[in-house]
Amino acid sequence: MGTVLDALVKLQSVENNLRAARAKLTRSRRNVIIKENELRTFQKSLQAKQEEIQLTKIQADRLELELKSTEQTLTKYRAALNVAKSNKEYAAILTELNTTKADSSKVENQVLELMKNIDADQAQCDQTKQQIEQAKNDLAEIRKQTEEQAKKYEDEIAQIDHQWQQAARDVPAAALETFKRVAETYDGEAMAEIEIPDNRSGIYTCGGCFMTLTTETANTLMSRDEVLRCPNCTRILYIKQMES
Repeated sequence: MGTVLDALVKLQSVENNLRAARAKLTRSRRNVIIKENELRTFQKSLQAKQEEIQLTKIQADRLELELKSTEQTLTKYRAALNVAKSNKEYAAILTELNTTKADSSKVENQVLELMKNIDADQAQCDQTKQQIEQAKNDLAEIRKQTEEQAKKYEDEIAQIDHQWQQAARDVPAAALETFKRVAETYDGEAMAEIEIPDNRSGIYTCGGCFMTLTTETANTLMSRDEVLRCPNCTRILYIKQMES
């Protein structure tokens, strides 16, 4: 390879290291985001359950008022039984009394069921509160660890970025701009080595997209220090060494 392609290959190596270091920093910070999301999920779950408990209490209170009103009605029916003037009137009042008592019993069962639900939901709230406290503690610990890791990764990135700037000085301006554009397209992989699956066949392929390249392209790279790009994926092509 000529000096330009050699410089680009070296720059590619540094680019790979730089992106790997940045990825480690991103992953370390992602752990904090994951734990923050987990904490918010617990908090939203607690809030939703507390609102559900409040609605259930309102429903239970309404039924309690209904029971009090029904008890007053039952009291009136019992009093009316004592003053009934005929068996027919007595039987009619007794029927109303029993029907109202049956309805009241159903309402009482509903209230009991609601109270059981409230107790169960409250127990779940208590459990969620414990999970929230644990998540807060875990988050604080992860943040502390992440800050320590981030400082290390940031120092590493700064060192590699300095190496990148040094390597970029050996690349002509036009070639460097091409490298940057292609690197952004392929997550840093701007260079592609020409591969020869079978030397005897004389078939050349792009190491990036594996499309067949012309012999003319390979010959040009072997004879000239020139920036050529794959016509398919647009990566910058290079040949390390050709066997005779």
